[in-house]
Amino acid sequence: MVEPNSTLVIIPTYAERENLVEVTERLWNAAPDLHILIVDDASGDGTPEWLRTQPQFGSTLHLIERDGKQGLATAYIKGFQWALARPHYQKVVQMDADLSHDPMVVPLMLREIDGEWDMVIGSRYINGVRVLNWPISRLLLSLGAAQYVRTLTRMPVTDPTGGFKCFRRSVLEKLPLSHVRSTGYAFQVEISYIAWRLDFRIKEIPIVFEDRHAGTSKMSQSIAREAIWRILCLAFKNFLPASRL
Repeated sequence: MVEPNSTLVIIPTYAERENLVEVTERLWNAAPDLHILIVDDASGDGTPEWLRTQPQFGSTLHLIERDGKQGLATAYIKGFQWALARPHYQKVVQMDADLSHDPMVVPLMLREIDGEWDMVIGSRYINGVRVLNWPISRLLLSLGAAQYVRTLTRMPVTDPTGGFKCFRRSVLEKLPLSHVRSTGYAFQVEISYIAWRLDFRIKEIPIVFEDRHAGTSKMSQSIAREAIWRILCLAFKNFLPASRL
C-alpha cells in the first residue's frame, strides 16, 4: 500500500546503466521509503532490462521509456506529470544519475520541505565553493554562468544552474510545465525562476558536488548556446507580471 505522503525521486537517464546500481542503493539506504522513477531516453545500454529484474520494480521502482534522446528538460517534465497524476506523491526530488548529487542529502531536503519551505535547492556555491574533481576551467565557467543568471534575472539564488532540487507538490501544480521552453540545462534556471516569481519559499542548502563516477557528460555547445539565449528571454520576463510567465 502506498503512503499518502510519499516522496518520488525522478532520475533521467541516457547511457547511465553503470551508475544505477549504486545510486538506487544509496537512495534507499538514505531514505528506505522513497519511490524512484527512471526516465530513460532509449539508452541502448540495458537500463530498462536491468530495472525490470529488480525486486522493487513496479512497487517503489518505476520506469518511463522514451523513444530516442529527447533531452533533460522533457524528461523531468514527463516525470513531474507522472507524479502529479498520482496524488500520493506530495514531495518530488530531481537529481542526476551519475552520483554527482549525494543521495544522503535527500533526507535533509525532505525535512526542509516538511518545515516551512516549498522548494529546496542543493547549492554548490552557498557559503563557499564545494565542487570536487572539476578542472579549473569548468569551475570558472560554472561560476560565471551563475553570476550571469543572477545578474540578468535578479533571482537571489547562489547556484541557479544546479539540478539537485526538492519540491512540494503544490509548486509543481502551479508551474506552467506545458509552457516551459528550455530543452537543456537552461531548464534548471527556468524552473527556479518561475517558482521564485510565483513567490514560493525557496531555500538553498550546501552540498558537495563531485564529478560523475562513470559515463560521459551530456553537455554540448548547442546546450550552452541555448542556455545563454534562454536566460536573456527570462530577463525580459522580469517586466511581466507573474501571471503571464
